[in-house]
Amino acid sequence: MPLTQAKPGHLQITLSFWALLEWVPHPYIISISTTGVPIWTADSVVNGTTSTSAAVVDSGGVFQFLSNGNLRLVNGSGATVWTSNTAKLGVTSASLDDTGNLVLAANTLAVWSSFENPTDTLVPSQNFTVNQTLRSGVYSFQLRSDGNITLTWNESVVYWNQGLSSLSASNVTSPTLRLQPNGILTLSDASLRRSENVAFANDYDVGADVVRFMRLSSDGNLRMYSGGTTAMTWAALADQCQVYGYCGNMGICSYMESSLSPICKCPSLNFEAVDVNDRRKGCKRKVEVENCAGNVTMLELKQTKFFTFQDQQIVTIGITACRGNCLSSPSCFASTSLSDTNAWCYMKNTPDFVSGYQGPVLLSTSFLKVCGPVQPNPSPLEQSGGDKKCSKLYFIWAGGVVATISVMAASSGLFWWFCSKNSPKFGSVLAQYTLLEYASEINEKFSEWAYGEFEKGNVEAIVDRRLADQVVDMEEVTRAVQVSFWCIQEHPSRRPTMGKVVQMLEGIIEIGMPPPLKALTGESSCGTSTNLASIPTSLFIFIFIISNSSHTAFHFRENYGEAIFIVVTIISNQISLAFMVFTSSFFVQPTCN
Repeated sequence: MPLTQAKPGHLQITLSFWALLEWVPHPYIISISTTGVPIWTADSVVNGTTSTSAAVVDSGGVFQFLSNGNLRLVNGSGATVWTSNTAKLGVTSASLDDTGNLVLAANTLAVWSSFENPTDTLVPSQNFTVNQTLRSGVYSFQLRSDGNITLTWNESVVYWNQGLSSLSASNVTSPTLRLQPNGILTLSDASLRRSENVAFANDYDVGADVVRFMRLSSDGNLRMYSGGTTAMTWAALADQCQVYGYCGNMGICSYMESSLSPICKCPSLNFEAVDVNDRRKGCKRKVEVENCAGNVTMLELKQTKFFTFQDQQIVTIGITACRGNCLSSPSCFASTSLSDTNAWCYMKNTPDFVSGYQGPVLLSTSFLKVCGPVQPNPSPLEQSGGDKKCSKLYFIWAGGVVATISVMAASSGLFWWFCSKNSPKFGSVLAQYTLLEYASEINEKFSEWAYGEFEKGNVEAIVDRRLADQVVDMEEVTRAVQVSFWCIQEHPSRRPTMGKVVQMLEGIIEIGMPPPLKALTGESSCGTSTNLASIPTSLFIFIFIISNSSHTAFHFRENYGEAIFIVVTIISNQISLAFMVFTSSFFVQPTCN
């Protein structure tokens, strides 16, 4: 029988058995849940050590509170699969409170609680400290003593971290992480004057009664949710392929144009999947290098990088030497040449784990030692039986896009010059603010109006009415509108990077719900006030769509001190990579005297 805690005005909390329907026969786990969402699960114990998987029992399983103060989960056979280890500690009571915390207490003193022993989930009112860990499979989430929060693979590779400024972190002694009911993740410490905001949910400050939680998933990503398990409002890594080891050893993570989900593949036909039914388990060589009879060579993988979070042999050499040095070194079996401002070569030595990422925006080239001859994977064009003439058409089309961008930049400059020279109103505003003006048919602030329409699902209202007789792909329009609202967020830290904008527009990564646009207060650092909402500034977002030889255009006008020009080309209803975002800041802050 489930144990339920429910008070008027509070969420219903339940302690009960859950059946794992994906397994046959169906095992059961003991879990605490709120409105159907598991927030704590008893972990299994292997050789006296807590495992990263839930403790499962058969249909005869029992969850018991013993007279010696111990809480335990036993199987139908009587074998103990989980225990709280609180025997002989004076425990006299077990209670489930309305926050979801299961507490074992000695009179009024808490001896053990589920909040102090989390599994993979955090909820509001739950403190997360340095000595605690969230675990899911080979991944873990921790709070470090310096205030850094980290995601780690296999207890060895930290592939994501976020922390305080160096000034704040220098005095931190005992930091505490907490998910606030409004959707903001905060970090507090006795040395800090106030809590630091670490992360924001997309819907933060929206709805005080929203069910929120943060979970570390088995795919290695940390996410916030609201209203249920499907409404994701924040993710530590927007690009899932950035998770170390996501595709297993020797696996390459990438995306297909037709899917938003990452796929795992082997580096070449020289490899085969460890498990064809689960590509995330990685790949293995068909012929090991040590079994080659003097035929070892290097497989070249363009636009691919092997993650190198742990210490590696790093040398400053060119791409050719990066390949050759690894080939000639008995200990090296893979290398990555980063083609950025520095010619860096990362050498991976046996028995390092190889986690790869391949994508069109990556500038790096990687090499992997194989037993020759090299057998590359067939290209998507070869797989679809495409004609090589398509590649020539692609370059012709790309040249046209570049030409279009050049014309737009020149036109924008001429328009700016013309307005500043011939518009008295523009000139008077320019003297103080240096603005870009354009007539608007909407009296209220356009961004707030547009966001309201978008929130109601009425994207059609935002599209230029002159396109009423045109065929417009509203799915692509909606994606562009979402990106636009992310790009004009008030907090710079919340605006996506250029690389993310590319992937968002292409549909490579999921676009979360943009937070509501915060109204500008007009407060300056000088103590003076200026009502920027009344300034007739404009933000133009021009998006040109070329689809099946039909040309359409729509623009959005915005009262912000920035101009963002986006060119997106769509061929065969797929967003291609060719586009440009040009940003220029036109607002000049008043001088403090």
